[in-house]
Amino acid sequence: MTAALLCFLLAAPLLLVAGSPVHKSNNGTVPLVLWHGMGDSCCNPLSMGAIKKMIEEEISGIYVISLMIGKNVVQDTENGFFMDVNEQVSMVCSQLAQDPKLKGGYNAMGFSQGGQFLRAVAQRCPSPPMKNLISVGGQHQGVYGLPKCPGESSHVCDMIRKALNSGAYTDLVQKHLVQAQYWHDPLNEDLYKTHSLFLADINQEKAVNETYRKNLQSLEKFVMVKFLQDSVVDPVDTEWFGFLKTGQAKETETLQESVLYKEDRLGLAAMDKVGKLAFLSSEGDHLQFTREWFTENLLPYLH
Repeated sequence: MTAALLCFLLAAPLLLVAGSPVHKSNNGTVPLVLWHGMGDSCCNPLSMGAIKKMIEEEISGIYVISLMIGKNVVQDTENGFFMDVNEQVSMVCSQLAQDPKLKGGYNAMGFSQGGQFLRAVAQRCPSPPMKNLISVGGQHQGVYGLPKCPGESSHVCDMIRKALNSGAYTDLVQKHLVQAQYWHDPLNEDLYKTHSLFLADINQEKAVNETYRKNLQSLEKFVMVKFLQDSVVDPVDTEWFGFLKTGQAKETETLQESVLYKEDRLGLAAMDKVGKLAFLSSEGDHLQFTREWFTENLLPYLH
């Protein structure tokens, strides 16, 4: 199962189309922390490396960290599949706390699963303070489906999904498979709430942690980007904190229709009321956008 997932659970790479950089003054820039998605690494020149370079061109003098989870790019990529998410978050919290350049605060931008991982950082580690959190295709209510398998027959994807369906909430799989830690089965909500080691915790499914609620509400902005033609994330509504209605796997509900929002277990309703939530969309597939779209829609949150 482990080998199969490493082979087939690869998300689409980021697509950046070149454009003219707009150089800004380096006075008063806010540092930026990036966390890559599944199957990617901190420094891939075709994805995160290109993003980092583009931001540095657009905002002169900005300090950008693209997180490496491990000692090298290979470990970083593998850890995106097999390292306990809670350990990853703790590692990142420690790294950020030890960086003197972040003492005054920073913005954070997570791509795909990096979005919900950085939200965990915001909720668990308020020092140094995160100012704006930008989730680009993140899965904040988890997933109940697997990324498409490029070049592979659908029965392989079905086989892996069945394996997750039957074993996602076992201790072995939860502790050693990253994607299982944000696998959200609407047909087995009690099982999910009881055994999910990561997502159920940060989404206040087990109990309301007032510290999580307080820390998340300290954000100036929580920006969520949904890809309208997304063929990787299932259901795509999770990118805006929506999900499948409990007890079935066809109809979805928005964040605002959810119990999480109505009971305001995470503080999102309060944030929404004062304009701290931003819901953006892109017409492309998962993590597919142009430099122009990025500059127009996301760059304003990085200043």
